[in-house]
Amino acid sequence: QVQLVESGGGLVQAGGSLRLSCAASGRPFSTYVMAWFRQAPGKEREFVTAINWNAGGTSYADLVKGRFTISRDNAKNTVYLQMNSLKPEDTAVYYCAADRSSLLYTTASKYAYWGQGTQVTVSS
Repeated sequence: QVQLVESGGGLVQAGGSLRLSCAASGRPFSTYVMAWFRQAPGKEREFVTAINWNAGGTSYADLVKGRFTISRDNAKNTVYLQMNSLKPEDTAVYYCAADRSSLLYTTASKYAYWGQGTQVTVSS
C-alpha cells in the first residue's frame, strides 16, 4: 500500500504561482510512477502531468505545458508540482496519484493509489 498526502493548495491571483507537494509513505516510493490530476466542479478528473521513477521521463497535458513543472525527490518520498502563470481555468482540486507501472499513463483508472486532494483556486 502507498499513502499519499497532498499539500500546498490555496487561493492565488491570476498570473501567480503555487507549488504543490505530495508526500508518499508505504511501499518503495522510488519505483513508482507519480502523477497529478485535477478535477473542477462538474467536470471529469483530468490528467495534468506524470513523472517516472527516476525523473528521466515526464508527460504534460497540453493545457499546462510551459507553465507547470513536475519533479520528485526520492530521498524525501515527495513529488512536487510547480505551477506558474496560473489562470482561473486552473481552479480545481488537485490529486496526486501513484502506480507501480513504469509507464506515464494519462488515464486516471490506470493509477492504483490516490491522495485526498488539495484545492487550488485562481482568482481573476
